[in-house]
Amino acid sequence: MEPARDFSIISLVLHADPVVQAVMGGLVLASVACWAVVFEKAIRIRVLKRDVTALEDAAASGRFPDGESAGLVGAVHRAAVIEAAEGASPGEDRGDVRTRLEKAMRGALKRELQRIEGGLPFLATVGSSAPFIGLFGTVWGIMNSFTSIAQQKDTSLAVVAPGIAEALFATALGLVAAIPAVIAYNQFAVGLGRVNDRAGSAIALLAKRLARRQDLGHDKAETAVPLRRTV
Repeated sequence: MEPARDFSIISLVLHADPVVQAVMGGLVLASVACWAVVFEKAIRIRVLKRDVTALEDAAASGRFPDGESAGLVGAVHRAAVIEAAEGASPGEDRGDVRTRLEKAMRGALKRELQRIEGGLPFLATVGSSAPFIGLFGTVWGIMNSFTSIAQQKDTSLAVVAPGIAEALFATALGLVAAIPAVIAYNQFAVGLGRVNDRAGSAIALLAKRLARRQDLGHDKAETAVPLRRTV
């Protein structure tokens, strides 16, 4: 009597067809990469939310914090200072100044969000394609099972079960890679959208208050001074 077949995960991988093994290996690597992206984005979005809170505080006071700020606040601050110092034109009114400052700060916000969004397309790709890749491994494995049936001329479960188990394991790996990727992508996309809305509202208010403080009669070097908080 032949020894009972080991149906552990390691045994399923080792006894699988090379094509199915390649599919399994690719899905495992994709899953690991997805989790790396998830942890990295979770940290960066948490920092971004903290920066947005600081930006909202600056909008409430109408001035940026003293000193050189990092992250989103620093990028928005630098964009406002540069635009206030170099973008002025003769004859512009307060509305023109506000429009210039808001556009410059929104551009800085957009660049910061684009930096953080890197990696999200990978999550979306894995989430949409991993189940189909796993299904391909399953179909290939089932084809091999039917080939074994034809070669051995035996339709017993002992002949069919190992190949089917290996094949279905490929689909399971596809789902393991896809489900977390889809959930994470949706959470990050919604989170970034909310952050963008909060930051956009803060920038609009900040531009309004900064424009009110701009003395259009001063030279360009002086127009940047009111952008900092005075103590």
